Amino acid sequence: MLQSIRLPVAGPLALLTGSLLVVAQLVMWPFDTQDHVATSQDVVFQLAGALYFIAFCLLLLTLLTAYAWEAQEAGRLGVAGVTVAVLGTMALCGDLWFETFAVPWLADEAPAAFDTEPTVLLAVGAIASYLLFAVGWGLFGVASLRAAVFPKAVSAAIIVGGVAGYSALLAPFGIPLGLAMMWLGGWMVRARRRAPAGRAAEVTPQDLV
Repeated sequence: MLQSIRLPVAGPLALLTGSLLVVAQLVMWPFDTQDHVATSQDVVFQLAGALYFIAFCLLLLTLLTAYAWEAQEAGRLGVAGVTVAVLGTMALCGDLWFETFAVPWLADEAPAAFDTEPTVLLAVGAIASYLLFAVGWGLFGVASLRAAVFPKAVSAAIIVGGVAGYSALLAPFGIPLGLAMMWLGGWMVRARRRAPAGRAAEVTPQDLV
């Protein structure tokens, strides 16, 4: 399935995903996340949160289509990276859904809840989600670097975005990964346009020199 959809959509999808990540984070950046009630009730922040949630849903698809470009070359490390990154991205998607749609309701109905300390279970779940996301995307970037299908600079940017992604739910820490996705998407689009007919699936950075 991935082989059949990677060429038409992978590049544009990565570009769209990265753009939405960056735009949403830039809108959310000026808000005081420590002022939970006021921030979560702000309509602009709510819209940016919804956009960020959509971007994370697309990020999961982007991960799979990007992996399809290098699955054979990435080997076992690529399998490990994409597996952990999928789990981490799904976990943060769930967190973003809650923060986007449930937290504003809590701010209206039970604002005192924001003044309480999180339970141990909640803290463990949150930290596990952050670690899965950061480690997964970092490993995916390292696997991409070793596979040498994407340009080294793009793979390095994915690693940086993954490490910064430990705090991706807070602006501006999601921006590095968003920029990396935009860079990757732009390269994919150019690679597909420049590759000779029948060789698009085999294109390497050297083909674009």
